[in-house]
Amino acid sequence: MKRKGINYDVGDVLEGSFMRPTFDADVAHRELEIIKNDLHCNAVRICGLDIDRLMVAAEDALQQGLEVWIAPRMFEKSEQETFDYTVECAKAAETLRRQWPRLVFTLGCELTIFMQGIVEGNTLLERMGNPSFWENIKTGKHIKPLNAFLAKANESVRQVFHGKVTYASAPLETVDWSPFDFVCVDFFRETRIKDQYIKLLKPYFVRNKPVIIGEFGCCTYQSAEDAGGWGWNIITPDANPPLFNGTYVRDEGLQARELTEQLGVLDCAGVDGAFVFTFVSPILAYN
Repeated sequence: MKRKGINYDVGDVLEGSFMRPTFDADVAHRELEIIKNDLHCNAVRICGLDIDRLMVAAEDALQQGLEVWIAPRMFEKSEQETFDYTVECAKAAETLRRQWPRLVFTLGCELTIFMQGIVEGNTLLERMGNPSFWENIKTGKHIKPLNAFLAKANESVRQVFHGKVTYASAPLETVDWSPFDFVCVDFFRETRIKDQYIKLLKPYFVRNKPVIIGEFGCCTYQSAEDAGGWGWNIITPDANPPLFNGTYVRDEGLQARELTEQLGVLDCAGVDGAFVFTFVSPILAYN
């Protein structure tokens, strides 16, 4: 595996929640040092909404010798707003790429779920809670509008950004990868698909392009390996202070073993790179 990396959030904004309310460049520098020197990553996927934050963190990571996959993410906006934002980010990223060619641009993240317009609903909860959502996914109704948006965005991004470009897809999306340099999917292992995990990855290799796992991982409690990408869902959402919805035992060793095993599985599968999700979530409660 050429790229062993981790996701680093400079401030996603989802459902009105700012995932990193305060951004400190010195803190980011130290955390990126940890990513490189302590976690032994050679790549980092830098995510978030604010363009200035993205550029500060990306430049710092590049200066430290990390390959940077810059992933601007605007959630819950219209197709036009998302398109305009993405192109603006690509222009900013090009200024860094001219000095550091090891910069890859990701022009969106799981847009069927996170952007308005592909399926019905103004918010993530409205879209996934709509009775028509899974029927549309099963019939593939979302595929044509998604690929139309990606083709338009890719064409415009490449006019202002002259490095390599990809898109972070969800497993429920069938993407036309022909315009992209990498095939990229956010793909968590969980009990439901554990025995089929490698089999489900195989279709991503048919394009003969490098395959990247944009997100995979495991939370830090016993049985989190069974939950995969839903491992975060153990908090009663409306409680203040936050409360667990069950009994959980913290287990960093389990997390470490699970990540190590998954890296081995992905390496054997032939993926070009994989990014653990995620380095830190500053707004999450802890004791």
